[in-house]
Amino acid sequence: MEDLDILPPLLIIIMAAAYRQHLRSRRKRRTCWTRPWILRRQEHGAHHSLIKELSQEDHESYKNFVRMTKEDFTELLEKVSPLIVKKDTIMRKSISPAERLSLTLRYLATGESYKSLSYLYRIPVPTLSLIIPETCSAIYNSLKDEYMKVPSSQADWEKIAKEFEDTWNFPNCIGAMDGKHIAIRCPLKSGSNYYNYKQFYSIVLLALVDADYKFIYIDCGCNGRVSDGGVFANSTLFQTLESNTLHIPPGKPLPQRNTPVPFVIVGDEAFPLKSYLMKPYPSRNLDQNKRIFNYRLSRARRIVENVFGILTCRFGVFKQAIPLEPEKVERIVLACCALHNFLRTKKSSTEYLGPGMVDEEDIENGSVNFGTWRQEIGNDLPGLTQQSGNRSSNDVREIREEFCDYFNTNGQVSWQWDFL
Repeated sequence: MEDLDILPPLLIIIMAAAYRQHLRSRRKRRTCWTRPWILRRQEHGAHHSLIKELSQEDHESYKNFVRMTKEDFTELLEKVSPLIVKKDTIMRKSISPAERLSLTLRYLATGESYKSLSYLYRIPVPTLSLIIPETCSAIYNSLKDEYMKVPSSQADWEKIAKEFEDTWNFPNCIGAMDGKHIAIRCPLKSGSNYYNYKQFYSIVLLALVDADYKFIYIDCGCNGRVSDGGVFANSTLFQTLESNTLHIPPGKPLPQRNTPVPFVIVGDEAFPLKSYLMKPYPSRNLDQNKRIFNYRLSRARRIVENVFGILTCRFGVFKQAIPLEPEKVERIVLACCALHNFLRTKKSSTEYLGPGMVDEEDIENGSVNFGTWRQEIGNDLPGLTQQSGNRSSNDVREIREEFCDYFNTNGQVSWQWDFL
């Protein structure tokens, strides 16, 4: 009986507390689901006002705003739209694929904060934080098969080798390779996992490029603390090269020579000397022949430095530490690399590259006119460190010796001694 007497007062207390909570939640509930100035996005947001004006009145400024021409934007939009289109709801009209794409391109072009872009586009920051990574994934996934496809036949590799020989006087070369650290914000609960030798947090972009400043292969996401030798050793490129599953043609003699040598990639001191990977001779006490080899290899390898430079100049997001999780940064990197290749194939490619942007040799004076990207970005993308203690087999060293002898005899170019 005593329990029954106590029960009604307890119920009253519980019901009163629940009612007070209900009143508080009603007071907190917004009468409008978003801020009024954001509601005016379709009248005053950048995509509906500024970009529309630029596309009609100032094509040069439009191109500067999204880093591509209106025609290229339209083509890209057709490719990514199926992956980012959303349905309208009773509560609101969805953000269009065109607006999602222009917003993402603006972020990649400038690296502006989400807060700044929120004011510009009149889109809430939480929504931006979903749109940009999703659209980056869509850009990469819609472009990779056509513009980022790794060569899959001997004929594909032979075409690349022909371009390296014609353009850079380096026969049997199927790509130039390098790696760069992409600065990021320290990930939560990561300790020192992403802390690199340059004393900042990063993930690593490993890239192989062709003779025309385009990416052939990229590997992104390895944390910055991994040793530089480990970055390459852990990549899918290393695994496929070691297992010989890339359908690279069998070796053949260099022009006017008799000894077959493999098709090779050129890299710097950060990489091991392999039968498929040539690197410079160590720089101490070199004779003239080895110095010539180092110059000729550097001449072919310099193209990958320039590709990284172009990437950083055109996509300002790389000019500062990216304040996002590593997985989202990886999406950004993949999207930018795909966009780079996409734009390199278009009629607007000469404008994308820009006059004087890349290094050019002055053969008459024996000097290099460095590309404007070097002054613009300095060392915003630090490279990998030099490897030490790598011992190569005699067979591998003989391959390098064959290239060295070729560059000093049958394959010499008239100006090479001026660059020593």
